[in-house]
Amino acid sequence: MSFTEGTIEIVEIMLTPDHNWGATEIEKQRMSKVDSVECVAGKGLRGDRYFDHKEDFHGQVTFIDQKTVDAVKEHAGKPDLDPSVLRRNILLAGIDLNELIGKRFSIDGTEFSGSEECSPCRWMDVVAGEGAKLVMKDRGGLRCRILSDGTLKRGEATIVLFS
Repeated sequence: MSFTEGTIEIVEIMLTPDHNWGATEIEKQRMSKVDSVECVAGKGLRGDRYFDHKEDFHGQVTFIDQKTVDAVKEHAGKPDLDPSVLRRNILLAGIDLNELIGKRFSIDGTEFSGSEECSPCRWMDVVAGEGAKLVMKDRGGLRCRILSDGTLKRGEATIVLFS
């Protein structure tokens, strides 16, 4: 489905302030949910572990589709699975994220460049259930660079694809 402009929903915004990959308990890997987040061009999401990580970092923000989260929940038999365990920053509904790989787009005026798919790792099987990594194959999310400063807020948003 091609588009130039449309309406999507920002379902959740999730941040992790610390690099805590050494933790063994799932609870130590939780992300904090916020109602809005400041996007800083070239640096990332203010308050997230990857903020100002390194110059031109391809994963300044990661998006995931609600359909993917729903598929993981169904596969795992966990209808209450918290999407934050999947370690993506922003949960969106209403867009196929793979359409944005290699593209420039904006959400409510903040510009992004779709760097690559955010491929799932083995951690998905640990936190969501055996086979979650396979369920997420080819739809694990979208890594992006932030091209302009702005703020994203939960709720309805306008997405524009630049040619």
